[in-house]
Amino acid sequence: MEDDPAPKKGIFILVIGPTGSGKSVLISYIKETFPEIEYPATYTTRERRPSAENSAYQFLTIDEFKSKVDAGEFIESAEFGGNFYGTSRAEVLKGLRLGKILLKEMEVQGVRQIQSILPPEQLVLMYVDAGSWDELEKRVRARAPISEEELAQRKQRYEDEIPFKKTADFVIQNFPGKLDAAKQQITSAIHSIQI
Repeated sequence: MEDDPAPKKGIFILVIGPTGSGKSVLISYIKETFPEIEYPATYTTRERRPSAENSAYQFLTIDEFKSKVDAGEFIESAEFGGNFYGTSRAEVLKGLRLGKILLKEMEVQGVRQIQSILPPEQLVLMYVDAGSWDELEKRVRARAPISEEELAQRKQRYEDEIPFKKTADFVIQNFPGKLDAAKQQITSAIHSIQI
């Protein structure tokens, strides 16, 4: 009788990219195309919005959030625009232990925290590249009104995110008018890492 194969190790795909790069569109596509992938919930102190996107969040008060941080319940947490965001340590570790593929859009702070906790063989970093800051600024301004202050904050985040492009396992190019090509790239990337 043959030995049982070694247990599968899960993979956590972190999707990073500047504002306006199209991460959300690509992740929606992945959800439709790869129903077996799991998406850890985001815990947040931000206000609920009247939309379907609320289902991806667990809403907490600031005190509840800070209590979870103090208890070590988040594998990563960060603050943006006065709101706190975090990912459940237990949820991620359980999924990985069960050999699942997990995927989450993440900011630089969170990626750095997770890279310091999980072994590299269980992490895949996908960087969504949509061109220069000038091109991204046009996209952002076209989407909705934005203050110069918020735009400056997003530019600063862009400059912090760019270095990840060099170290990413996959760079998905999502240039204007090339969404189908980006979808093909991300599909190929996921097929190549499926376990």
